[in-house]
Amino acid sequence: MTEALVFQKYEIRACLPVSMRVAAVLLACLAAMTSLGGCLNGSGSISEVVEDEPPGFGAFSVVAPIDTGINVYHNHFSMNESYPQWLLDGLGVNKVCEITKNGTWEERYESDKEECWDQIGAGDIVWFKGSRIIGTTPDDNTEIPILDDPSDGHGTAVTGAVLDANPEAVIFFVEGFSDAAVLAAANQPLVDIISTSFGPIFSIPVPGIEDATRVAVVENGKLHTGAADNSPSPAIQDSTAGPPWSIGISGYAEEDDDQKETMSGSYPDIAADWTQELPNHDDIDGYHTTSGTSFATPRTAGILSLVLTSVRDFSGDNSSGASVDRGGLLVNGTNLSITNDDIRDSLNLSAWYPSFSTWNPTSGTLPISPVAPCTQVGWGVVNMSNADPMILHLKGEEMLPQRPNDVVLCMEANQSIRESYWGS
Repeated sequence: MTEALVFQKYEIRACLPVSMRVAAVLLACLAAMTSLGGCLNGSGSISEVVEDEPPGFGAFSVVAPIDTGINVYHNHFSMNESYPQWLLDGLGVNKVCEITKNGTWEERYESDKEECWDQIGAGDIVWFKGSRIIGTTPDDNTEIPILDDPSDGHGTAVTGAVLDANPEAVIFFVEGFSDAAVLAAANQPLVDIISTSFGPIFSIPVPGIEDATRVAVVENGKLHTGAADNSPSPAIQDSTAGPPWSIGISGYAEEDDDQKETMSGSYPDIAADWTQELPNHDDIDGYHTTSGTSFATPRTAGILSLVLTSVRDFSGDNSSGASVDRGGLLVNGTNLSITNDDIRDSLNLSAWYPSFSTWNPTSGTLPISPVAPCTQVGWGVVNMSNADPMILHLKGEEMLPQRPNDVVLCMEANQSIRESYWGS
C-alpha cells in the first residue's frame, strides 16, 4: 500500500484544540447523540563495540508506540546510562547511533546526518545511545527513517505520554501505519505493550490493523492499547479500538471537570487523560498542550508498563514479553505468574466513574451519566491513581472489589458484540 493510500484510509488520532470543545458538544447533540552488528562511535562511524554491562538493570518493561516518527534529541527521552547488551540483542538491535548531545535540534541532526541517519535502512533496529529510544521502520517509504517529520510531531507526543506515566519504560518505537509496522513490534519477543493512535475516520467499519494486533495479543500474549476515534462514534466497530483482544481507549477531562470528552469514542474499554503537555518534535526542550485519544492511549500503555515493572520487581522477573520461553506469561516470577488477561482484568476492576456533579457546562465535555455510564466510558476512567491498586491486586496483597452487576453485564454485552463482530 502506498503512503498516499494509507492516509486516505487512516486518520492520525491526534489533537483537538481545547477551544473546539464547546462546539463539539453542539455537533454531538446534532448527531443525536496505526543482533547488534556494530555501532556508531563518537564520530558516527560504524565499529564493532561491546557495551559495558550496566550494573543492576533489574525489572523493566518494553512499550512499542507505532506512529509517525520520534524526535530522539528531545530531553524528554534522554538517558545517561546504557541498555545492557542482552537487551539490545533480544530486541534485535543491529545499529547504535551515539547521538549528538550539544547544540540545537537542527545542529544535532546535521552533525549526525551523514554517519547515522543516512545509514539507516528499512528493517534496521537502532538504539539511539543517549536516549531511551530503540527504533525501527519496516517500510522504505520515509525520507528520514524513524525521525519524526519536521511538519508532524504526532509520534513524539505519543511517546512522551508513555514516559510521563513510566519514565523508566524501554521504548521500542516503530514508524508506520500498517500491518507491517504492528507486526514489527508483535513479533519482537521482549515487547510487552503495543500502542496505536491511528485508525479509520469516524470509526467507519473497514478493515485496519486488527489482523496484526490479533497476532500480538492472541498469539504472542502481549497487550494492545488502541485509540478510539476523535468523534462520539461507538468504538466497537473500530479496527483499532474495537477488536475484543484490544484495549479500546477514549478520553475524559482529567484534572478539569473529570467528565467524558465529547469528541471521543463511546462504549470503549476505558477512558484516560485527554489533554496533556507533551514534548515538541523539532526542538530539544519545548512542550505543547494537545488533546485527543492519541494521547490518552499511550498514557494508558505507560500506566500498564509501570504496573508490569513493579509486579516483575516484586516477583524477581527481570525479563519481558510473553514468549513461549516464558510460558506465555507477562510476569514469570519465582512466586507469581500473570497473563495479559490478568493485567486487563485488574485494569477493568480499578477503573471508576466520576460523579456527574463535577460537570462544568461550559467545558465542552459531556456529564458522566448516572445511568449506564459504561456506554460512555466503558469500565470507567483510568489515571495514575489506578497503578497502586492494580499492583497490590496483582501481587495478591489487596484485592480490588468486584464491579457492580449492572456494570459487569453492560461490559459483558460490549465484549460479546465485539467478539461477534471481530471474532475472538
